[in-house]
Order: sequence, then structure tokens, then C-alpha cells
Amino acid sequence: MNDPVAAEPIDTVVADVGNTRIKLALVADHGLDSSGGRVRLPTLSRRLDLASRGFRSENLVEWLRAAAPGPAVVLVASVHAAAAARLEAVIAELSATRRHPLRQRRVTHAELPIDVRLDEPHRVGIDRLAGAAAAAFLKRPGQAAIVVDCGTAVTVNMVSPDGGFLGGAILPGPAVMARALSDGTSRLPELAAMELASPPSMPGRSTAEAIAAGIGWGIRGAIARTVEAARSGFAGAAGREAACIVTGGFAPAILDCLPGAVHVPDLVVAGAAMAASTFRGTLPPR
Repeated sequence: MNDPVAAEPIDTVVADVGNTRIKLALVADHGLDSSGGRVRLPTLSRRLDLASRGFRSENLVEWLRAAAPGPAVVLVASVHAAAAARLEAVIAELSATRRHPLRQRRVTHAELPIDVRLDEPHRVGIDRLAGAAAAAFLKRPGQAAIVVDCGTAVTVNMVSPDGGFLGGAILPGPAVMARALSDGTSRLPELAAMELASPPSMPGRSTAEAIAAGIGWGIRGAIARTVEAARSGFAGAAGREAACIVTGGFAPAILDCLPGAVHVPDLVVAGAAMAASTFRGTLPPR
């Protein structure tokens, strides 16, 4: 079968639809050699973030016209059903009425190059699987990997030495913690944008400082302890030698609590882009 990425001058756009942000990127290089073998992760360009809730369709249309003015396929990897549906509706309308030839494909676990070793692989968040697929390629052959994704929810996922997805842990991110405190108490304020700030030193000398300290130090401790538990979940020396790859919006703020971790900012988007090679032969000709 012919690979549409290689055989046709058609662009590939990736949309990682998360709970807070839609991360868009043009795939500048699919990372494949002439025979279709993967030699590197896809290279991304033209990055754009939109709010998952209430993004302006005009911003998406303008970006698509600039990033992929000709024929393109949009790969949608989503954990936010309503935001993905609106995104896909805007793309369909643009293609149908404004003469911009766009096609869409929803990325599922079946399109990602990773063996999901769970009873219900279709129920795992596609962002977790995309990040794990990218990490499975980045790690050394025979090495295990632990992927920490610092988003609205924090996920800590385990990739086996032979590249299988084993599962992991999910915990609330800083914004969810702050919102829970605000919703569950009568006087505590909700604090925004704490993710990238360093926690205040103890003791917090105001309510706001006390919340920031509790969440900031708490999330660091929780992530570090969860990664330690993940290392213990591998047999023998695999856990000690496992690669730790960190991604997500507030990843830079927690790197100091994970010695030896590698920061890969767009790991999930690049992982979702890897699905393009599995759609070969399924796109109609231009």
C-alpha cells in the first residue's frame, strides 16, 4: 500500500485535545526513512495552544490556513469529548464550505505503535498512550521507562523494557487541587497559575501562601513518591535503570524533584503524530 504521507503532497496536523488545552502542531517531518521505518520522533512546527473550553473558531481557522494551506489530514487525539466534537465540526465546516481540503481521523489505541497490556485498552486516555508510545521509541532498547505528564491531571505511566504499556497512576494536578480546596471550604480562595511558580518556603504566612505551599510541596512529593513506586514495580534492575521522561505544562517546575529525568515538552503531540504511519492507504486520493 502507498503511504499518503510519502506519496501525496498532503500535510499532517495533530490536535491533542486535553482537559484544559488543545495543542495543535504541523508535522514537519514524520521521522521515517525511505522504507517507512521510524528513525526519530516526528518533528513538529507551527505550534498553537487553544483553550479546550470556549476556543474561538476564528483562531483555529486562521491557524489552519497559515499552517496547512493546502490539502491536509488532521489527526485528533482527545480526552475531552465536547472540545473534540467542536474542533471537528469547525474543521468539517471549513473543508465543506471554504474550499480547504481537510480530512480528519480520530486517533485510538489501535493506531499507536505500542502494545497496551491492560484488560480494556480502549478505556485508557489516549494522551497516556501517545506519551508512552513516544517514550517507548526514545528509550534505549531493553530499557524500561516512566512517563510523567504534568497536566490538569498528573499521570505517571510505566513502559516495559520491551516497549509495552503497563498502566500507572493518575493524580490531580495543582489547578484541580486548588479548585477542590476552594469548592470544599467556605473561605479558602482559588489560586490560579500556581503550576510554574516555586512553592513558598515554610511556613506560609497567609492563607494564600499556605495553600500555595501545600499544593506546591505536596504535588512534588506525590510525583516523586509515585515515580519511586513505579520503579519498584519493575523486576530486578529495570526500575533503577528506567528512563524518566517528563512532559506537560508545569513539567519544568517539578524537574528538580526527579533527578536524572529528561524533559520532552511535546511528547504527547509527537506520540499522537506517530499514528500517521498507520493510516497509510486509508486516505482517498486528492
